[in-house]
Amino acid sequence: MRSRLATRDVPPRLATGAFILHAGLGKWRGTPETAAGVHGMAAGAFPFLRDIPPEKFLRMLAAAEIATGTALLTPFVPNRLAGAGLTAFSASLLTMYWRTPALRKSGSIWPTPAGIAVSKDVWMLGIGLGLVAAGVSDPH
Repeated sequence: MRSRLATRDVPPRLATGAFILHAGLGKWRGTPETAAGVHGMAAGAFPFLRDIPPEKFLRMLAAAEIATGTALLTPFVPNRLAGAGLTAFSASLLTMYWRTPALRKSGSIWPTPAGIAVSKDVWMLGIGLGLVAAGVSDPH
């Protein structure tokens, strides 16, 4: 395991880590209305989430975002691990994007105005996969 990051790894980890950590901290203090909205969108894409109370779901999501953001910002967390977490997180958001027709133009992958906030997560998926690949090709 590498004890420090290569310089090339710092910008993508810093940018995505700070963004996700900030989002998680905001959700941690979320209102019941925020919880209902976020839960409703997630449960529409992933029906198994319907049985989780909205406030509990928002707190669980916030904890996952805080953990993912912190892992990306922590230099001794290997690229493979940080990238795997980012890849899983962004893949779940993109799955929600794909399963929610109101977020995409009809018959298209391109976002509606409502879908832009989620469609940008494709960049996080690319960064996560890049970190995994960097960790595999340079595991030291």
